Amino acid sequence: MEQQTRAAEYDEFVASRWSGLFHLARLLTGGDRHRAEDLLQESLVKLWFVWPKIADEAPEAYVRKVLARAAGRSARRRWWGERPVEELPEVVATGDMSATVAERSRLEAALAQLSPRQRAAVVLRYYQDLPDRQVAEVLGCPVGTARSHASRGVARLRQLLADVIEPVR
Repeated sequence: MEQQTRAAEYDEFVASRWSGLFHLARLLTGGDRHRAEDLLQESLVKLWFVWPKIADEAPEAYVRKVLARAAGRSARRRWWGERPVEELPEVVATGDMSATVAERSRLEAALAQLSPRQRAAVVLRYYQDLPDRQVAEVLGCPVGTARSHASRGVARLRQLLADVIEPVR
């Protein structure tokens, strides 16, 4: 009975946090949806194996740490195991969201140009709103190094996005 309860708690956690964790994974992979899905799946499998120990503590922090580290390792790989398919899935059309999509795409493209460590630091610090200490813990480095990665990443993002953004008068 205890195992069924733990499994139900795990399922509930995954269902409630999937969207947010997936978005984090997309940002960590520079907008690559498929790599993000793979990284999140890999991270959730690792969470499943430690769930009895972690469930009552901080499972989301654990998944964030696994995601950030996996994204760093993944960025160094040459091949991620993709396989081509013959037919693309149908995309559901919604209202005109082209401006939102364009802006998000610009940001994801700019994030993709950062180093994996800078990208992880920026995403964890400013998207996830984690304090510097937790960012450093997730990245496995001193706080000063995490701050430096975030600062350099933000400076590079400003540089990459500056050519299109016009100052408000």
